[in-house]
Amino acid sequence: QFARAPREFFDYLRDFRFTGDLFAVPEGTPLFAGEPLLTVRAPIIEAQLPETYLLSAVSFQTLVASKAAYLGGCAATSNALAGFRFSIPVAGTAGHSWVMSFACEDGAFRKLQSALGENAVQLLDTYDVAQAARRVAALGRPLWGVRIDSGDFLECSRQVRAILDEAGLQEARIMVSGDLDEYRIRELLAAGAPIDAFGVGTQISVSADAPSLSGVYKMVEMEIGGIKRYTAKYSDDKSTIPGAKQIFRDVARDVVARSGECGRGEALLRPVILGGRLVEPLPALEQARERARESVARLSPALRQLETADPWPVIYSRELRALMEQTRANLMGTAPAS
Repeated sequence: QFARAPREFFDYLRDFRFTGDLFAVPEGTPLFAGEPLLTVRAPIIEAQLPETYLLSAVSFQTLVASKAAYLGGCAATSNALAGFRFSIPVAGTAGHSWVMSFACEDGAFRKLQSALGENAVQLLDTYDVAQAARRVAALGRPLWGVRIDSGDFLECSRQVRAILDEAGLQEARIMVSGDLDEYRIRELLAAGAPIDAFGVGTQISVSADAPSLSGVYKMVEMEIGGIKRYTAKYSDDKSTIPGAKQIFRDVARDVVARSGECGRGEALLRPVILGGRLVEPLPALEQARERARESVARLSPALRQLETADPWPVIYSRELRALMEQTRANLMGTAPAS
């Protein structure tokens, strides 16, 4: 594809700098189907070059954050690099290989406790959960808790809780891991399982029940010589809405409006880059996490359940609906609805 591109094109790319504007919803804000996450306003080549990156980065990261992630509510990560780069609390336990590298389980538990002290989390299910719990209980303090990585979590957690309590280790916590998702966690909590922490990996990183998030990056308007022309795509399964937009959120609904309209509630799309420069420093991860917590708490209780009967209302403003009709009429050569 680049074999016939002129040299000047590559010279342009070498010195490329984004000089346009970016408006985006603040990190940690829940959005709903049909709402724009961001708006790019720039010379056409500057707006088109980031398309592939923005689609892949924004769609995947939004998918994972929606599943949970640290921003969405997880308490810590076992990924040391993520902890180093983003100051996320790091938590983890010994692996089965640690236990199996010792001639006896007692030796593995004793050595881990000596090395980690009050942060020690002993892994119980390498051989026999109940027997391992008794060995950990015999060692006593210091101890953060224990982890169960397989088996019947409800029955095992009850059995282990009883063993720890009988040894006077009521403060020792029980963590479980292994192919957990939000539905399995809910089942265990509803059944009264004495579990204090859940380690979730695969179901967050691949989001097995919803492994992709559909998003589009489409031109919605152009300005040439001071004249605006509105654009939209009208295929049956992937149509778009013309014009730059704003989202207004009040206590009962969201209104998607034209950019520049006045609306009721909080305006969600805000300037991030103007003229190629950041308007202000991007929010820290903890700020985005706190916004997510507060924003989700303000949603109706039904939307905070795993299954929702009614979606959050998202409507289009009168001006945006009029623009949609007029644009379709202009592009399709039909008269707008009266």
